[in-house]
Amino acid sequence: MTNYTLDWDQYTKLARLAAREGVVLLKNEHNTLPLKDGTTISIFGRSQFSYYKSGTGSGGMVNIDYVTSPLDALKSSSDLSITINNTLLQTYEAWIEKNPFDKGEGWAAEPWSQKEMPLDDDVVAQAAKGSDMAIIFIGRTAGEDKDNTADPGSYLLTDIEKDMIRKVSHAFERSLVILNVGNIIDMQWAEEYHPTAILYAWQGGMEGGNGLYDVLVGKVSPSGKLPDTIARSIEDYPSTKNFGDTEKAIYQEDIYVGYRYFETFAKDKVLYPFGFGLSYTNFAVDVAGASELNGVISLSVNVTNKGEYEGKEAVQVYVEKPQGLLGNPVRSLVSFAKTNVLQTGRSETLNFEIPVKDFASYDDGGITGNKSAYVLEAGTYRLHIGTDIRSAVPSFDYYIDSLHVVETLSENMAPVTPFTRMKPSISANGYQLTFEDVPLRTVDVRSRCLEELPGNREYTGDKGYKLADVYNGTVELDMFLDQLTDEDLAIMVRGEGMNSPRVTPGTAGAFGGVSDRLNELGIPAACCADGPSGIRMDCGTKAFSLPNGTLLASTFNVELIEALFEMTGLEMRRNRVDTLLGPGMNIHRNPLNGRNFEYFSEDPYLTGKMAAAQLKGMHRVGVTGTIKHFSANNQEFHRHDIDSIISERALREIYLKGYEIAVKEAGATSIMTTYGAVNGVWTAGLYDQNSRILRGEWGFDGIVMTDWWAKINDEGGLGTKNNTAPMVRSQNDLYMVVNQPDANPFDDNTLAALADGSLTRGELHRNAANICRFIMKMPVMERILGLHDGSIEVIGLQKSEENEFELDVEYQNVANGDSLSLENIEISTGSRHVFAVSLDEAGMYEIKMTGRSYAGELAQMPVTLFQGSTPAATFSFNGTNGEWVSQTKQIFFFNKHAYLKLHFGLGGLELKDIKFDLVNSFSMKD
Repeated sequence: MTNYTLDWDQYTKLARLAAREGVVLLKNEHNTLPLKDGTTISIFGRSQFSYYKSGTGSGGMVNIDYVTSPLDALKSSSDLSITINNTLLQTYEAWIEKNPFDKGEGWAAEPWSQKEMPLDDDVVAQAAKGSDMAIIFIGRTAGEDKDNTADPGSYLLTDIEKDMIRKVSHAFERSLVILNVGNIIDMQWAEEYHPTAILYAWQGGMEGGNGLYDVLVGKVSPSGKLPDTIARSIEDYPSTKNFGDTEKAIYQEDIYVGYRYFETFAKDKVLYPFGFGLSYTNFAVDVAGASELNGVISLSVNVTNKGEYEGKEAVQVYVEKPQGLLGNPVRSLVSFAKTNVLQTGRSETLNFEIPVKDFASYDDGGITGNKSAYVLEAGTYRLHIGTDIRSAVPSFDYYIDSLHVVETLSENMAPVTPFTRMKPSISANGYQLTFEDVPLRTVDVRSRCLEELPGNREYTGDKGYKLADVYNGTVELDMFLDQLTDEDLAIMVRGEGMNSPRVTPGTAGAFGGVSDRLNELGIPAACCADGPSGIRMDCGTKAFSLPNGTLLASTFNVELIEALFEMTGLEMRRNRVDTLLGPGMNIHRNPLNGRNFEYFSEDPYLTGKMAAAQLKGMHRVGVTGTIKHFSANNQEFHRHDIDSIISERALREIYLKGYEIAVKEAGATSIMTTYGAVNGVWTAGLYDQNSRILRGEWGFDGIVMTDWWAKINDEGGLGTKNNTAPMVRSQNDLYMVVNQPDANPFDDNTLAALADGSLTRGELHRNAANICRFIMKMPVMERILGLHDGSIEVIGLQKSEENEFELDVEYQNVANGDSLSLENIEISTGSRHVFAVSLDEAGMYEIKMTGRSYAGELAQMPVTLFQGSTPAATFSFNGTNGEWVSQTKQIFFFNKHAYLKLHFGLGGLELKDIKFDLVNSFSMKD
């Protein structure tokens, strides 16, 4: 039995290291940074008090014990003698008391930014008189189901924010703007108002403030690099004109995403290039050796610290391909590496091994004579090496004298809607932007799918086999699954949630053994939990809040990310979570995508390497991540309905490439599809993607699940939530989620399709086999076999962790009209009572709470009812002279399984019961 220990101090240290290595310094004039000993600082901007640890939605909903803001860290500085202008601080505090933080109401309701305090000239002038420098905080958030917009207060600064930067930058000789954001924002103000320093702090999780502090005071030199290109205007991004439609997103820019577009067609539109980031020191980068042998290019690069501070440097390698017949961007990232900390005058040699086949381009139309193949066209492949895409210099040429076919595949996911795409043509002034028709689908995908059906399987009846027999190698998996009835198999492809009572309280879902019958066969229920920025448990259980995806990509440090996510893996084991619903790894196609904070970069290679690092870290301790959203989830607006129209080449080279890296290099075993469609087919039922590419070409051997309550369609039809037959056929193994899988509340059509012959038992059997193979690799199987009891020793936990639920919480079944007794519970100021309920149906309920008090009639005793971690209603009782009185509120229960908490604002109250009356039932069926 393996013993696991989670060192919380090490976890915290690694998160702080990641937060500081992800800081990207864009400008640093007049020695603004690092801060000097004895410095007096005036801090502007309300975001100094409301640090955004992450974006919003499932990727950021982590219950935390603490979060350290940059202001907190500066106030408690023990490294330097730093004085914060207290008069200005008090001015802000007084204003914020009258203008409190706006959290919004409901899902995706938090505003992108908070109202900012207008600055009087006198306030700025007085602050400048008594301070050495100014720090200006700008904060932004966005997230699931809520894109940014090209408006003030979102992607753009508000007039008040611009006025703040203008006034402060003019009044102070040194001024630093800190951007606490999830994604890049408009930067035109940088050229207009000229602050002397600018840095992206991103959203650093609970240790983000400490990580930023380390950079500000010079404990470390900044070493983060931009994972995205910052252009002058949102209109300069070629995807902007096709972003935000309600029905279709035409990917006219094709493979020319981010720097691939700007470096090829519009270098003058760039403010800060991809891969850019300053340090407090200077590095010399020299190529010591370059050669090719057996199709692998070997590079040795010496990095020497020439400056006055110690620091790290990230070296990036780009390939410049010949244009050939296909056309190519002038730069594509093919490798990167980061040094260790280098002292002044010290050097380190970084070695790169780059397969030439990685330079191949995908021919989706057959223009090279090799349709649906990766090819290397004849010509010179020039490698550029540097510390960003603009500084990279030509360092090695590799010449191919004739076309070489690297890999012959087959047409998959090709578009059916005609459109044109970008392509370079060579002119006297470089590359001119032209357009060509996109190759359309030429195969009958339905017929091909039917030709590739698995062999059918017959029901044998119960032979007494258990899944443990398969695990121990005494029974074949197929023989075990032949015992399952058609109904058992239909239940297997349904996940249960959210807040399934079969798994860890408050988590997103359970799958596998989601019925008593399946449990009897020894199939346990595996647990999955959101999300990319830490474990989300809606019941209130505390977890570690991680830096966001954009920040992690900015580190360019795969070793650090792998070590950090080993700690996350241990935390998952501690909470009996088998797979984390992350990393998110869609491409930053456009800066306005609200979910960019969860994702990594505009570049697929960097994206794939970062995702692979997270998976490798979790795999070290036997858990995994569910990479998502597969594929092309690049817009949240109308995400359930949007059809992404993309060429097969762009899919292969950009939008699928990161997933391919994660599967092939890190052994990904769990993937989540998107809400929307690609080229007319909702991805939850996209056979070409989920079977032919993922499993057939990449060798994936794991599970595929839908996003929660996703739609599926047959091509040509509308997506609906109960059309599970094409989902099963595509090998999207799990529909996530339903309230009661063995009762089929969605009325899905799995069994009906079996009955009419449009779905086979062999297909369902195949999905069940995928699910069982996955489960047998997870900790849940170890626990039911007694190989590991699931306990994890935790050491070094510094903060209090008053989790509200035990892992084995018991549910109370509640039928319509039932009352739950609340007698004998302790009620005092600030006390709470927690219970879990399983309702007969989801929907709107009238909740009647009955209580009494012997206090005077003017006494006020509020009781807040939380559903999960969200306040749902407040019952405010007055004194009742000892008489029982009732109050009613209406509360909507999206799931039939719910965790409820009563929080008492004041003592002196006695409760009798709480009654649940169904007003309107709720069904997810369309």
